[in-house]
Amino acid sequence: QVQLVESGGGLVQAGGSLRLSCAASGSTFFSTLVLGWFRQAPGQEREFVAGITRSDGTSFADYADSVKGRFTISRDNAKNTVYLQMNSLKPEDTAVYFCAADQQGLVHRIRYRRYEYGYWGQGTQVTVSS
Repeated sequence: QVQLVESGGGLVQAGGSLRLSCAASGSTFFSTLVLGWFRQAPGQEREFVAGITRSDGTSFADYADSVKGRFTISRDNAKNTVYLQMNSLKPEDTAVYFCAADQQGLVHRIRYRRYEYGYWGQGTQVTVSS
Protein backbone atom coordinates (compact mmCIF):
# COMPACT_ATOMS: atom_id res chain seq x y z
CA GLN A 1 0.00 0.00 0.00
CA VAL A 2 1.25 3.47 -0.99
CA GLN A 3 0.19 6.88 0.30
CA LEU A 4 0.80 9.98 -1.84
CA VAL A 5 0.68 13.63 -0.74
CA GLU A 6 0.97 16.51 -3.23
CA SER A 7 2.18 20.00 -2.39
CA GLY A 8 3.38 23.16 -4.13
CA GLY A 9 0.22 24.37 -5.83
CA GLY A 10 -0.89 27.99 -5.75
CA LEU A 11 -1.80 31.09 -7.73
CA VAL A 12 0.62 32.40 -10.36
CA GLN A 13 0.59 34.87 -13.24
CA ALA A 14 0.65 33.63 -16.82
CA GLY A 15 4.24 33.00 -17.85
CA GLY A 16 5.28 32.12 -14.32
CA SER A 17 6.52 28.85 -12.83
CA LEU A 18 5.59 26.39 -10.11
CA ARG A 19 7.11 23.14 -8.88
CA LEU A 20 4.76 20.49 -7.56
CA SER A 21 5.98 17.76 -5.23
CA CYS A 22 4.48 14.39 -4.37
CA ALA A 23 5.86 12.49 -1.39
CA ALA A 24 5.27 8.74 -1.19
CA SER A 25 5.18 6.47 1.83
CA GLY A 26 3.99 2.97 2.60
CA SER A 27 4.93 -0.68 2.40
CA THR A 28 6.76 -0.69 -0.93
CA PHE A 29 10.04 0.51 -2.38
CA PHE A 30 9.69 3.86 -4.14
CA SER A 31 12.12 2.77 -6.86
CA THR A 32 9.71 0.00 -7.93
CA LEU A 33 6.88 2.48 -8.68
CA VAL A 34 5.83 3.94 -11.99
CA LEU A 35 4.67 7.53 -11.43
CA GLY A 36 2.49 10.08 -13.16
CA TRP A 37 0.80 13.45 -12.94
CA PHE A 38 -2.79 14.12 -14.02
CA ARG A 39 -4.93 17.24 -13.89
CA GLN A 40 -8.63 17.98 -13.79
CA ALA A 41 -10.18 21.34 -14.65
CA PRO A 42 -13.73 22.25 -13.57
CA GLY A 43 -16.28 20.35 -15.65
CA GLN A 44 -13.55 18.36 -17.42
CA GLU A 45 -12.29 14.80 -17.23
CA ARG A 46 -9.03 14.04 -15.49
CA GLU A 47 -6.27 14.03 -18.13
CA PHE A 48 -2.72 12.73 -18.36
CA VAL A 49 -0.01 15.35 -17.96
CA ALA A 50 3.30 13.52 -17.46
CA GLY A 51 4.65 10.09 -16.59
CA ILE A 52 7.98 8.59 -15.61
CA THR A 53 9.40 5.10 -15.17
CA ARG A 54 12.77 3.38 -14.88
CA SER A 55 14.63 0.84 -17.00
CA ASP A 56 18.03 -0.60 -16.00
CA GLY A 57 18.71 2.40 -13.79
CA THR A 58 17.57 4.99 -16.35
CA SER A 59 14.38 7.02 -16.00
CA PHE A 60 12.16 7.62 -19.03
CA ALA A 61 9.50 10.31 -19.21
CA ASP A 62 6.71 11.42 -21.53
CA TYR A 63 4.25 14.31 -21.62
CA ALA A 64 0.92 15.38 -22.98
CA ASP A 65 1.29 17.47 -26.14
CA SER A 66 -0.28 20.45 -24.38
CA VAL A 67 2.58 20.67 -21.86
CA LYS A 68 5.52 19.30 -23.84
CA GLY A 69 8.47 21.67 -23.71
CA ARG A 70 7.07 23.53 -20.70
CA PHE A 71 6.71 20.87 -17.96
CA THR A 72 9.34 18.46 -16.62
CA ILE A 73 8.68 15.39 -14.47
CA SER A 74 11.49 14.00 -12.32
CA ARG A 75 11.93 11.63 -9.41
CA ASP A 76 14.26 11.47 -6.45
CA ASN A 77 14.28 7.91 -5.13
CA ALA A 78 16.35 8.88 -2.08
CA LYS A 79 13.58 11.30 -1.05
CA ASN A 80 10.66 9.11 -2.18
CA THR A 81 9.39 12.11 -4.14
CA VAL A 82 8.25 12.85 -7.69
CA TYR A 83 8.22 16.43 -8.98
CA LEU A 84 6.49 18.37 -11.73
CA GLN A 85 8.32 21.54 -12.76
CA MET A 86 5.89 23.80 -14.62
CA ASN A 87 7.26 26.73 -16.63
CA SER A 88 5.62 29.23 -18.98
CA LEU A 89 2.28 28.61 -17.33
CA LYS A 90 -0.91 29.45 -19.21
CA PRO A 91 -4.46 30.06 -17.93
CA GLU A 92 -5.40 26.77 -19.63
CA ASP A 93 -3.14 24.98 -17.12
CA THR A 94 -5.51 25.89 -14.28
CA ALA A 95 -6.66 22.64 -12.67
CA VAL A 96 -6.35 20.36 -9.68
CA TYR A 97 -3.17 18.36 -10.16
CA PHE A 98 -2.93 14.77 -8.90
CA CYS A 99 0.04 12.47 -8.60
CA ALA A 100 -0.40 8.75 -9.14
CA ALA A 101 1.64 5.59 -8.67
CA ASP A 102 1.56 1.89 -9.42
CA GLN A 103 3.90 -1.07 -9.38
CA GLN A 104 6.46 -0.92 -12.19
CA GLY A 105 6.28 -4.55 -13.29
CA LEU A 106 8.81 -6.28 -15.51
CA VAL A 107 8.17 -4.05 -18.53
CA HIS A 108 9.24 -0.50 -17.69
CA ARG A 109 6.77 1.65 -19.60
CA ILE A 110 4.95 4.94 -19.20
CA ARG A 111 1.36 4.58 -18.04
CA TYR A 112 -1.02 7.07 -19.66
CA ARG A 113 -4.47 6.10 -18.40
CA ARG A 114 -6.14 6.61 -15.04
CA TYR A 115 -7.04 2.94 -14.62
CA GLU A 116 -3.36 1.97 -14.88
CA TYR A 117 -2.62 3.59 -11.49
CA GLY A 118 -3.67 2.07 -8.19
CA TYR A 119 -2.59 4.87 -5.86
CA TRP A 120 -3.60 8.56 -5.95
CA GLY A 121 -2.88 11.69 -3.98
CA GLN A 122 -5.56 14.12 -2.81
CA GLY A 123 -4.69 16.79 -5.37
CA THR A 124 -3.28 20.31 -5.24
CA GLN A 125 -4.85 23.38 -6.88
CA VAL A 126 -2.94 25.30 -9.54
CA THR A 127 -4.48 28.58 -10.72
CA VAL A 128 -2.89 30.65 -13.51
CA SER A 129 -4.20 34.19 -13.94
CA SER A 130 -3.88 36.40 -17.02
